[in-house]
Amino acid sequence: MAELKARLQADLTTAIKARETVRAGALRMTLAAIQTEQVAGKTARELSDDEVLKVLAREVKKRREAAEAFAGAGRTEQAELERAESAVLEDYLPTPLSDDELATLVDAVIADLTTQLGEKPTLRQMGQVIKEANAKAAGRAEGGRIATTVKAKLA
Repeated sequence: MAELKARLQADLTTAIKARETVRAGALRMTLAAIQTEQVAGKTARELSDDEVLKVLAREVKKRREAAEAFAGAGRTEQAELERAESAVLEDYLPTPLSDDELATLVDAVIADLTTQLGEKPTLRQMGQVIKEANAKAAGRAEGGRIATTVKAKLA
C-alpha cells in the first residue's frame, strides 16, 4: 500500500477517535475518491504515492471551487466548511512552488527542449513544454499557473 494512503487512513482513525468531525469528513471523502480511482478502469490496482497526490490535489481544488460557489450563493456556513476541509487536505500536499521557482522550472524545461529540438520551442509547441513542466512540478503547481508561465516565456 502506498505510504501516503496508509498515513491518510491512520489519520482518519485518529480524527474519528478525537471526534474531529471536519478532519474525519475530509479524510473519509478523500479516501473514497482514492478507492474510486483504484477501481476505475478494467482492473483494480493500487495507486502509487504520486497518483494519490494527484487525487488529493483534485479534492483540494474541488473544495476550493465549492467554497467559492457557496460563498457566492450566500451560504457562508457551507463555504467555511469547504475551506476547512481544503485546509485539512492541503497539509498532505507538498509545498507549492513560488512564482520564481516555477519560472526557473519552466526555463529549465525550455532549455532542455531547445537542446532536443535544436531551436527554442514556439507557441505552437506550448503543449509539449506544459507537459514536461507538469511532470517536473509533480503536483506542486496547478496546471493553469504552469500554462500561464509557459505562455509568457514563449511569447
